[in-house]
Amino acid sequence: MSWVLGVDSGGSGLRFALGATAPDGTAGVTTVATTASTEPVRTGPSGIDAGQLLARLGPAVDTLLAEAGANTGADVDTGAGTLSAVAIGAAGMATLGDGLRAELPAALERSLGVRRLALAADAVTAYAGALGQRPGAVVAAGTGMIALGTDLTGWQRADGWGHLLGDCGGGAWIGRAGLEAAMRAYDGRRGGSPVLLSRMEAVFGPAPELPGLLYPRTDRPAVLASFAPEVARCAAGDPVAEGILSTAARHIAEAAAAVCPPSGACEVALTGGLFGLGDPLLVPLRAELAGQLPHATTVSAATDPLGGALLIAGALATDALRLPYDARLLNVLTEQDG
Repeated sequence: MSWVLGVDSGGSGLRFALGATAPDGTAGVTTVATTASTEPVRTGPSGIDAGQLLARLGPAVDTLLAEAGANTGADVDTGAGTLSAVAIGAAGMATLGDGLRAELPAALERSLGVRRLALAADAVTAYAGALGQRPGAVVAAGTGMIALGTDLTGWQRADGWGHLLGDCGGGAWIGRAGLEAAMRAYDGRRGGSPVLLSRMEAVFGPAPELPGLLYPRTDRPAVLASFAPEVARCAAGDPVAEGILSTAARHIAEAAAAVCPPSGACEVALTGGLFGLGDPLLVPLRAELAGQLPHATTVSAATDPLGGALLIAGALATDALRLPYDARLLNVLTEQDG
């Protein structure tokens, strides 16, 4: 048996999972212990803060190994550490992960004796958690929205470009569309929704004050996304809200269609908090997927991104990783890499 670590770093904080895997990898990974920190890792002009992530990682590993009753020592001269492999999934890894890729491998080898490390975009760990190492497509949607697919030879990505350039159909997109419809109603313009205006003022206060409340915020995407559940609750009785969710469903299905492997049947998994909106979004989304991807089958995600990170770590430890390597989406470093 060997120990492996999965890490999920996102806007809501850090989560860690310690797993155990058999040497031949036949039994997969068994989760032994988990811990979490609600403070997210900082992201600045130079990208994700590698030093802060590493400072959190060490104490979390000690806590998990102690809970599991494992030896926490590591022989840095031979590289024989307690952990056989570590997989870290991080939001922003694809575009803001250069510092992590440059600094973490050597730092983890020094501190923990780890010589097998996978640095993955959170969409990749979401994929691994949802579908494992099978070909298919995953839509990960919360505040934002990204679709990722693979035929196990390479990755295909659609959207995930942030609330200003994309994330079409995600929580921030739905919330912004709902707030726009509310402001249209306040102005008396066509396309407005008095129902959404009423809900907006109940949540945020008088309509004229909304720009001053929203625009200075550094967490604007999250604030916009906080209105998405209001849009969903209004959809049954308000055609404008219903239309917003129907359009969101079309955007999400278009992203899934763009990344689904072109040959053969395709499994599509939906993962992320956005789908907790329920039938107001899921009913039109199922219809859109059936129309745009008639050869695809929608399946439930097996587990979450933290479970996906742990799966990648276990596969890496046992030389069983089949997901395609990619310089930005799934960067893998082993002791053979030096």
